Amino acid sequence: MPARHTKTSAEELTVHWRHFRASGDEQARNSIWEHYLPLVRYTAERIHTKLPDEVDVEDLVSAGAVGLLDAVNAFDPSRGVKFETYCTPRIRGAILDELRSMDWVPRLVRSRAHKLREASQALEAELGRRPSDRELAKLLRMSLGELRKLQRDAHAVGLVSLSRKWFETDSNKDVREIDVLEDRKSEDPYYVAQRRDIKDLVTRGLSRAERLIVLLYYFEEMTMREIGETLDLSESRVSQMHSAILSRLRHQLERRQRELQAAV
Repeated sequence: MPARHTKTSAEELTVHWRHFRASGDEQARNSIWEHYLPLVRYTAERIHTKLPDEVDVEDLVSAGAVGLLDAVNAFDPSRGVKFETYCTPRIRGAILDELRSMDWVPRLVRSRAHKLREASQALEAELGRRPSDRELAKLLRMSLGELRKLQRDAHAVGLVSLSRKWFETDSNKDVREIDVLEDRKSEDPYYVAQRRDIKDLVTRGLSRAERLIVLLYYFEEMTMREIGETLDLSESRVSQMHSAILSRLRHQLERRQRELQAAV
């Protein structure tokens, strides 16, 4: 991956997209890819803040860069979606896939977790109760801040592979973690349909920019600043438009409520 990043103007970027879509020009594609690389680093660093320090952020950046390249190759501008909106989930997905595919809890973290567990068990046997953080820190000869960081990193060792055998059977198919793990993320089909109907109702009658603000803020959970970057608007302008949309929707709902009451 190139280490440098070349800033491309909006006009140059438009030309690169035109050349790439027309002929698949590799140089144009690489220029587009390099232009959006800062978005890869931004996404990788946000994910990295939730991981132990031993996880190398550059590994996440490399995985995200591959996701960005796939997004450039697959992007269809005729759908009317900005490339930034389209590529961000692809970048994030590539980074998460990389984390799933590798054993990202390194040996050092495992060693620290083992050391912490042994110290805790020894103190508990000596005191006859669960030791406090201060007592643990004193035994390990570290500050409370260092101990808490060790506890956070050690927690990562608790992650398990969903393909790990949970129970071995006589049949051809073993029972694995994924077979017995409760799926807390599956959504009720009724809720999904209801959510879709609400989305259609709320965005009906809005302009393209207004509809995108509602969808990105409430359904994609993007910040006002991120929406502004996506739509080429200032953060204050997005906030202004958001307030106006809410005011208009409130009046529509009040009018609808009065009509329903009158009908009854």
